[in-house]
Amino acid sequence: MRKPVSSVVGQRCLLVAALSLATFGLLSSCAETPRQDAPGTPSATQQTQSFAQWRDAFRAQALAAGVSAQTFDTAFAGIEPDDAVIAADRSQPEFTRPVWQYLESAVSPARVRNGQDRLLQNADALQRIDSTYGVDREAVVAIWGMESNFGQQMGSKNVIRSLATLAYEGRRPDFGRDQLIAALQILQHGDVPASNMIGSWAGAMGQTQFIPTTYNRYAVDFDGDGRRDIWGSPTDALASTANYLGTSGWRRGQSWGFEVLLPQGFDYAQADMDIRKPVGEWQRLGVQPANSNPPGDPQASASLLLPAGYRGPAFLVTDNFRAILKYNNSTSYALAVGLLADSLKGGGQLVGHWPVEDTPLARAERIELQQLLTTHGYQPGTADGIIGANTRQAVRAYQKSIGLPADGYPTLELLTRLRGA
Repeated sequence: MRKPVSSVVGQRCLLVAALSLATFGLLSSCAETPRQDAPGTPSATQQTQSFAQWRDAFRAQALAAGVSAQTFDTAFAGIEPDDAVIAADRSQPEFTRPVWQYLESAVSPARVRNGQDRLLQNADALQRIDSTYGVDREAVVAIWGMESNFGQQMGSKNVIRSLATLAYEGRRPDFGRDQLIAALQILQHGDVPASNMIGSWAGAMGQTQFIPTTYNRYAVDFDGDGRRDIWGSPTDALASTANYLGTSGWRRGQSWGFEVLLPQGFDYAQADMDIRKPVGEWQRLGVQPANSNPPGDPQASASLLLPAGYRGPAFLVTDNFRAILKYNNSTSYALAVGLLADSLKGGGQLVGHWPVEDTPLARAERIELQQLLTTHGYQPGTADGIIGANTRQAVRAYQKSIGLPADGYPTLELLTRLRGA
């Protein structure tokens, strides 16, 4: 992904297809959110311009940004809007997959085996990458597996065409324009010819699925061939990922997190990514590792994560988990990367059990939940079907009021109680 828009926080902001796999408020959030049109509604400017008119106006913007006329004209030769990109941009999935189903496919035995093979095949390069950036090689390979199945599924869309389509009539034209100029700058730099610049419908590119602005900031030529080639060079792709994570706050030698067991009577309202305590303090509160002694420094800052509420597994997650969130701001994604990395080392098995009997709320039900919370005096924010921080706080407040564990996790049972109330 998921992510721009600021490339630090927004590596994958527009990758809705990937982010919609997650549940429980896992939609990506961006540091610089562009203006949002209503779903499926082009802006007024877009409605009155032909693509050719838009392209000519954009050409002037690109040239002003330092893109040469030759680069622009070569890249745009034969480019027309892609209806499939517009359809993907405007789609709003009715259901999201629960976290346990997401993890089942993300951390499958086949992916673990393939990842272990890639660790061996790229051992020398990974050793140099580790020494240079200080990022755990298993985490880097896990992201490689999550993003493109180790380079096997990079997408097949012409990135220039996809981004031109999004800039012309997408829901976030400012994002599309910024990424399109960055993509043209990549072509002008000579890292890849336009014919080989392929990626997802949202413009995420290569084996690590960088959007263009992220590529321009963090992609590196680690194999020394003069090109930052995240499409054809696993070494460049892996090093670029490590560079991104390192810049995002990755701490050398620290675990991303670990599964924990909670004591009876625990205050589940403490399970909030905004609440940080040293690992040792969590232990003094009765939070204990599920498998072994906690890895790393007991003074390491950690938050308690309950991705499926109090009935599912619990995790203490550190700054390295937050670094993964900079890559893709989805807790399901970051958890999958962490567990896949552990599995590549021979671990990754969980003690807790997922509440597989839960039926995920459909989008209409999530909107209804937010509307009912508002009706009853809570403040979940806009009724948009996205379970974000405000909605979780509102759910916690309602749970407390009726004597339920205040884990902030929305369920069909909770919605039924609200309907009855």
